[in-house]
Amino acid sequence: MEASPDRYSVSLKNRFKNLLPPFIFMSPLTILVFLFFFIPVVLTIFISMTDMSTASLTHWHFLGLKNYGKLLKFRWTKILLENTVFYVATTLALFNVGMALVLGIITTLIPKKQGMAARALWLFPRITPSVVYVMMWKWIAADAPYGIVNEHIFAPLGLPTKNWVMAAPWVLVILVNGYIGASFGMIIFTSAIESIPRDFIYASLVDGATTWQRIRYVILPMIRWPLLFVTTYQTLSLLTSFEQILLLTDGGPGRYGTEVWALNAYHRALANYWGNIQFGYGAMLAAVLVVIGIIMSYVYLRVFKFNELVVEPRVETL
Repeated sequence: MEASPDRYSVSLKNRFKNLLPPFIFMSPLTILVFLFFFIPVVLTIFISMTDMSTASLTHWHFLGLKNYGKLLKFRWTKILLENTVFYVATTLALFNVGMALVLGIITTLIPKKQGMAARALWLFPRITPSVVYVMMWKWIAADAPYGIVNEHIFAPLGLPTKNWVMAAPWVLVILVNGYIGASFGMIIFTSAIESIPRDFIYASLVDGATTWQRIRYVILPMIRWPLLFVTTYQTLSLLTSFEQILLLTDGGPGRYGTEVWALNAYHRALANYWGNIQFGYGAMLAAVLVVIGIIMSYVYLRVFKFNELVVEPRVETL
C-alpha cells in the first residue's frame, strides 16, 4: 500500500528536522573550509594552467597542461622529488612519529611531575621564533672557534672541525625540523595514553606483563586513532613545510642540495634570483603537492583501517 501524500510530507519534514541540527553545527566549519581551502585550491589549479608571471601579469595566457609537461621534462624534477621523499620519510620516522611516540610513552610511565617537566622542555623548540631557533642551530653547528659543537666537543677530542651546515646539511635539516615536530606528536600520544582506562593497565600488571608487553599489547593497540592522526597530519605538514629549510640552507649547498618540493614552489612563485617570478609554474608545483597529499591521506586511511576505527560499538541487549 502506497503512503499517502500527507504521510510522505510528514516523513520528509521529520527527516529535515533530524538533519537540520548537524548542518547548523557544521556550517561554520564548512564555510571556513570552502573559503580558505576549496576556493584557494581551485584558484591555484587555474593559475597553474596559465603563464602568469611578473613579466606577463597583465597579459597572461591560458596554457592548459603545458606547465605540467614542462615539469616532466625539467631535469631537476627527479632530484626535487627524491629530496622531498627523503626529507618527509626520515623526519617522520625518526622524530615526528618515532621520537614523539617514545617521548609520549616514557613521560607517562615515569612519575607525573618528572614527565610534565620533560614535556615542557620539549615544547621549547616549538614556541621559539623560527628565526631565533634556526640561528641557534647555526651557532651550534658553525666552525670553530664560533661553533659550540666544534669548539667544545670536537676540538678538545682532536676531531676535525667544520661548518656542519655545509658539511652535513641533511642532518641539520632533519634535526631542526624533527625537534619541532616531535613535540606535537608527544602531546597527542601522551593525552591518548593517559586516556586509556586504568583497568586495562591493572589487568596487564595482574597477569604479570612486563613494561614492553604492556606497550606492545595494551598501549599501542589502544592508540591506533592518534597514530593515524599524527602520521597523516605530520606527513602533510612536512610535505608543505619549508620555513626552517629556507632559513637554514635556502635549498643549498649547491643547486637543489636540500631543496624540497614546497621550497621550490616558493622560489618559483614568490622569490627567485632571476627577477621573473613565475606564478603559474609555482602554482603548478603547489597543485601537485595537493594531489600528493590527497593520495597519501587515502593510503593512510586504508593502512590504518579507518572504517574499523569509526565503527560504533555494538551494544548487546539481553
